[in-house]
Amino acid sequence: MKLRSLLTTAAFGAALAVPAVVAATPASAAPTGCTASDDEIYAEAPANLSGQNGDLLACQETKLSNIPGDVPMKAWKVRYVSTDAKGKKVPVTGTVAIPTAPWTKGGSRPTVAFNPGTLGSGAQCAFSKQLAGHFVDMYEGANLTLFLQAGDAIAATDGMGYIKNAVHPYVNGADAGHSLLDIVRTSRQIPGGDLKADGKVGISGYSEGGHAALWGAQLAKSYAPELNVVGAAAGGVPGDLKLTAKQLNGSFFAGFLADALIGLKYQYPELPFDQLMNDAGRQAEKDVKSNCLFGTLAVFLGAKVENFSTNHLTLDQLYQVKASNGRTGGEIIDDQKLGVDIGPAGSGAKYEIGFPVFQYRGWLEEIIPHETEDGTKNAYCKAGINTTWKNTYPTEHLSTDWGAAGDVTSFLNDRFLGKDVKSTC
Repeated sequence: MKLRSLLTTAAFGAALAVPAVVAATPASAAPTGCTASDDEIYAEAPANLSGQNGDLLACQETKLSNIPGDVPMKAWKVRYVSTDAKGKKVPVTGTVAIPTAPWTKGGSRPTVAFNPGTLGSGAQCAFSKQLAGHFVDMYEGANLTLFLQAGDAIAATDGMGYIKNAVHPYVNGADAGHSLLDIVRTSRQIPGGDLKADGKVGISGYSEGGHAALWGAQLAKSYAPELNVVGAAAGGVPGDLKLTAKQLNGSFFAGFLADALIGLKYQYPELPFDQLMNDAGRQAEKDVKSNCLFGTLAVFLGAKVENFSTNHLTLDQLYQVKASNGRTGGEIIDDQKLGVDIGPAGSGAKYEIGFPVFQYRGWLEEIIPHETEDGTKNAYCKAGINTTWKNTYPTEHLSTDWGAAGDVTSFLNDRFLGKDVKSTC
């Protein structure tokens, strides 16, 4: 197996139905300077967090040593308010970067809301830490370079759970979509930043990030209606999490399934994971929390979910397990199927998408089932969403992330410039 394949991200996870949460204007108690320490940025969540979605809680000027190309920029680590899948206010971390060269293409500088691909579930794996050079287990710095070279600002969320004594809720749609939209709000509050409220917004992500990007697109109108989102690009998308889990189980990439199940355990403690897990399952939980991408892939190489519970439960049996509130694990997961209850602006659908979407995958995709990637695209087309589709990259999963980066940058920047795009459905 090639090293780049071992880096490949896949996705499986779960979330409850998305709560109806709409942010008000930012609170006035934002920091007056970006002097927070790492301990303050990544501090444990308080018992109760107040503030509006996107409120800036703390910031720190930083140098993004793992973004190549020497693009002149100002950059910050940020800690901000978001709302999780259960409607609870939580702190989230991320990175904001703004090129120092003036924006000369008309209007205010646009922002790309970016969600990285899989990095691991422990707090030590945070994308913001890796971009700043704490260590390197990520692979998308060069993708961000292209946006910065185009003059775009970047608001890159770590996603929820990358703080002290927390676990990342892997591929939880509401969590991911909220975090992605809220960091755009945050980016406009940074002392010393110059992003304007009327700046256009594009959404981007691949694999786990692609799942987040489409959830951001689906939630944009209801959760962040004040943001002028003009396009979204999502690749390698695990739109059907059960199909993805079936392919991951027992494979070279079973570590991603382990990430998902442990994330599910922490996000939904009402599910009886502790009663179901055997000693191997308890060790798996420790391994997920202590490893990032490479370590997780190595530890769980070829692992099967049946080996981690006392009764050797299969995936289908786990889906039937009931939580204390009566919902089954399968119902929680089904709530997250992308492309359900969507429609164009004015359709009255639960999730209205009023801007073009670019979806893509590699021809040699070996991690996410083609059935679910193509199925998500087909659902968007059937719903009448303006969708551009490309599946002709001669690449496997990870290298498609790099191979499509130029097309993603062009697609979003054409939307920033107001260019029309015809659906390829």
